Amino acid sequence: MPQDLPGFYYDKEKNRYFPIKGPIPGSSRTSSVATAKEPTPKSTRALNLCRRTGLRASKLLQVRELYGNVIPFSKGKFNFKEEIQRIQVSQPVVWKYGGTDKIVNGALEQIRIDVQTVEGQTEMDVLLAGGVHGSLSFVEVGKVQQFDYGVKCMPDRVWPKVKEDQAECGRTPGHIWRPAGSLFQMPSNISCIKMFGKHSPSMDDGSNVQDAIISTLGSETSGGSLYSVKLTEPLDLNSSISSISQRIHEVATFNCTIWTADYNFNRSRAVIGTNLGTALVDLETRMASWVCRCKSDVFAQQIVHSGNAILCGLRNGAIVTVDVRDKQESSSARFIRHRIPCSPSDKTVGGSSRQWFKLSGNIYPSCTVKMPSSISCLVSLQFDDNYFLASSMDGSVKLYDHRLIQRGAVQSYVGHVNSHTRIQLGVDPSEKFVMSGGEDCNLRLWSIKSGELLFEDKFSDSVLSTVCWHRAERPMRVGDERKSYKEYLYQQSYGLGTWLGSHEGLFYVHWP
Repeated sequence: MPQDLPGFYYDKEKNRYFPIKGPIPGSSRTSSVATAKEPTPKSTRALNLCRRTGLRASKLLQVRELYGNVIPFSKGKFNFKEEIQRIQVSQPVVWKYGGTDKIVNGALEQIRIDVQTVEGQTEMDVLLAGGVHGSLSFVEVGKVQQFDYGVKCMPDRVWPKVKEDQAECGRTPGHIWRPAGSLFQMPSNISCIKMFGKHSPSMDDGSNVQDAIISTLGSETSGGSLYSVKLTEPLDLNSSISSISQRIHEVATFNCTIWTADYNFNRSRAVIGTNLGTALVDLETRMASWVCRCKSDVFAQQIVHSGNAILCGLRNGAIVTVDVRDKQESSSARFIRHRIPCSPSDKTVGGSSRQWFKLSGNIYPSCTVKMPSSISCLVSLQFDDNYFLASSMDGSVKLYDHRLIQRGAVQSYVGHVNSHTRIQLGVDPSEKFVMSGGEDCNLRLWSIKSGELLFEDKFSDSVLSTVCWHRAERPMRVGDERKSYKEYLYQQSYGLGTWLGSHEGLFYVHWP
């Protein structure tokens, strides 16, 4: 079956792709008719309407009986399943957990691990949370919750705010637990947490045996460090704090700031982004080698899923592609030097515009992207690693295609608010939607394919800077259709949900 391509729809009868009709992404709509007929995300949620067709979900069901899954309208053809998903995603229910402030605003990842409880060993869903002040926490978010000591965090619904909607919001999510031995203090602020591991053939549910890497920012007296956390052995969260400290091992320390990190699954190496460039770190030998040197901080990184290249987002707004297939030199003196043209907004200290900036490494200059401001986040899509999402600190959120990189973004997502904060983008498991917090404390959610803003509202008093999509408890493997079947089981059994972190605490967003 033909795959979905962002910005295009597939016509079965003509057996080809067509661009989605409508205004250019990011531009204002001048038609008064379109403006009058299309409700805002808030009114869409209240009326349970599809924004593009103006029909209720019940009416869409009637239309599907007449026309099938592909529904013709005056503005083009729409897919029934996609329209129902848009209606669902525009109506989230948000819960806030008390007692979680200042522990989830640096980094956030979910993992399923073996935990030793008072009744024996069991599997448990855990959030590995990093605070900007260096706190590392294991927060139990599953259904076991068997601990002698700790903090019980209860959910409080913060969206929708109308109490009359309580009956329509589904059941309340369970409480979460912060065990007494689940907190560890790192030497400096936690800048990134990434899970890694490989498939275990002995486990027939398709799950991965995972560990984690953690990067710390560094301080005025010392540089940043890279750590590995061993999670494959059962963890005893009821014991003293030493049980966690014994799992954390320092891999490498650098005389620079570490802003971000990622893991290369193909080669068992980590990659770090610093204020001096990008380096690869072998987790077994603990040897580090630089692959890119520059004077502009590497704020964001993403290893392309083939493992052959790294996307590096710089402070000056450039996104460069680094080839890591060749053997890396221990000294940067033998790197290839490049002069990359700057964007018009890039200024020198005196205020004049820069013409170019220097960069050394195995770089593809023709694949360089320039955004108006410092890069905040990069996310490579798994269904096709030619596509990647990028956000910058001027509020731009865009989708790029490596094959069309010289033509600019293939899709834009309007409404994001940012000026100086590193805010994560979150992509759902099916890669149909992308969400992000903003400096106005709003949460926004867009359709990746069409660029349509599906949800925009405020339920937090601080920036929602971290995001982690909730994963299925029991993913299953079914031949070549593994991913789609996993997604089906997940949404049918658990719904669609995501964890969000801000300075004031942990939030859970759920779509019943």
